[in-house]
Amino acid sequence: MSYFDKVKTPGIKEKSTSDKVQRVPDGMWTKCPKCGELMQTNVLRNNYFVCVECQHHFRVSARDRIRIITGGASFVEYGAALRSNDPLEFHDLKTYAKRLETSIARQDLNDAFVAGSSSIGSIPVQIGAFEFRFMGGSMGCVVGEKVTMVLEKALEQQSPAVVVSASGGARMQESILSLMQMAKTSAYVLRMREEGLPFISVLTDPTTGGVAASFAMLGDVIIAEPKALIGFAGPRVIEQTIRQTLPKGFQRSEFLLEHGFIDKVVPRNELAGTLESILDMLMCGWSKKRTPGRGKKAREPATTRLHKK
Repeated sequence: MSYFDKVKTPGIKEKSTSDKVQRVPDGMWTKCPKCGELMQTNVLRNNYFVCVECQHHFRVSARDRIRIITGGASFVEYGAALRSNDPLEFHDLKTYAKRLETSIARQDLNDAFVAGSSSIGSIPVQIGAFEFRFMGGSMGCVVGEKVTMVLEKALEQQSPAVVVSASGGARMQESILSLMQMAKTSAYVLRMREEGLPFISVLTDPTTGGVAASFAMLGDVIIAEPKALIGFAGPRVIEQTIRQTLPKGFQRSEFLLEHGFIDKVVPRNELAGTLESILDMLMCGWSKKRTPGRGKKAREPATTRLHKK
């Protein structure tokens, strides 16, 4: 027994750690990584996950992005059951199968993309969003197939398509199969353009690699959130390669807008209204007399076609 225990007032016992009451529930407060402002999580959520002090745009889940854009309108998901079966049996420090299992359990998603039908204002749309917390939002066969499903459904329903990107690029664990998704998704963007149907690409932080090098930069209108990192390779890689200091704000939304790579930078709380206005304008001249789908046969999912035994 220590000297302090001997001399302290008799009858007063220090409470054990197990007797202490936790007064603040986990997740009740969120700290802004930019300015350090401490906010109630509910306040942050009600402010579209944007810091009330410095306007920093937090990364949000795919489902939250869809909810924000559609204003909570009905959302019918498709392709949720699609799941990679590790075609290359890839492994590094862990097997790819193990990494998939961990991500699926943590995010309650089978892959890094959520796709479905909804509406923006009064306009029916096919919409999809990346889940960055699922392996960095990387694009493998399943993600590429689900992006394609959004565009294909738009062609069938003769409706516009909106895709929200947040990705580190093509998924290395699927190698050339992931790179094939760049061509496949881009081909369906071309079909949308041939049909005269709008494809709106929304870029969030970050949109890089194979996603930025394919469909994400092919939208009829390309919108970005403030200060989002957008580009193929990261700025540090570029600086190390060319051995030069990059301009201030390089590869951020505002820099790309200034240099003509994107059409508009829109804060998250204005995104739904902006999309509604753009879609209303683009669909205004769209003929309602055209036959939906034109009798096109539905494709078998690529993940099934590629890996049939």
